[in-house]
Formats: sequence, structure tokens, C-alpha cells
Amino acid sequence: MSDMWTGGKVCLRGVEPEDWKGFQDLARNTIDARNADQVLPPRSDESFRSWTAERAGRPPGGEAFRLVIETLADRAFAGSVTVGETDSRAGRFKTGIEISRDHRGRGYATEATELILTYMFAERRFNKCEVEVYAFNEASLALHRKLGFVGEGRLRQHEYFAGGYHDVVLLGITATEYWATHRRPSLQ
Repeated sequence: MSDMWTGGKVCLRGVEPEDWKGFQDLARNTIDARNADQVLPPRSDESFRSWTAERAGRPPGGEAFRLVIETLADRAFAGSVTVGETDSRAGRFKTGIEISRDHRGRGYATEATELILTYMFAERRFNKCEVEVYAFNEASLALHRKLGFVGEGRLRQHEYFAGGYHDVVLLGITATEYWATHRRPSLQ
């Protein structure tokens, strides 16, 4: 790893105004998205441009943030990863990830999640990461379990969209559990 934000396949970077088409593509797949709480009518190109430009103008860091997942091979927009609902007193945070359809199944989500976990555990000194995954989203459940997340509960019929109620699975991983299978960053 050449820096904290770069892996072997992807790098995480700030949102740029020209990323609006990538975010528009992600929004077209709202049923697949981990954090979709409703299906909205189509948005205009200008709506996506202004939304993305506003996020691009935000200062880096903070308690909640969103980063773009960019492929190293061709510098393509592959998705985004978010950190939110941080509780510094309790030492926990939530994360979410979205990968565009044409970039799925290539290990980008795994690597991006590892980069975020390494940052939050090593640099921000958080102790636990939590995720909420729709029970039907087998790919996301498999990703998080592969990374060492442990099931902590199930919220039955918790979200409504696409004409029905859906369960949400709660998973978590502690820093100790993460470091048991991942190398800590070093100065070398």
C-alpha cells in the first residue's frame, strides 16, 4: 500500500463535481443499495450536478463523510463509501458502501471497506464498526462476513420499498477482531 487511501485495486478520494454521472448511475440501482430507504422519482441531470458539486465543496474529514471509490487500472468511478453516525464517546461508527453494477464482483468493495476500517481504527481510534444490510442482499452480507463482521441482530420487516417490507441484518466488527486478520499500518 503506497498510502492510507490506496490499495492494490482501488483508491479512495474526495468527491469531485464531475462525479455526478457516477452518483446518478448508483441512484438508478436504489433497490440494490444498502441505504436506500425509498425509491424516488427520477432526478434531473442538474439535480445530480448540484448535489455532487455541493459535496465536492465540503471540507475533508468531519464526523460523517463520503469518498469516491476509483479503480487504479483506469481511474474509473466504481462507487462510494460513507462513514456516519459516529459516536466518539462509545467509540463506534457506521459505514456503507455502494458499487456500480459494472464494477461488482471484482473485489473493489472488499478493498474499499478495508481501507475505511483501517483509517477509522488506526487513525481515528474508533473501537467498533456497525453496518445495516438488507437481508436479501446476499453479496453485501457475504462481503461483511468475509471481512470478519459478526451478526448482531435482525430488524424484522424494518424497511418498506418496492411494494413490501424487508428485514435488515445488523453486523459489527471491533478493532481487535479486525486487527486479528489485517496488518496494522506502519511507517515503513
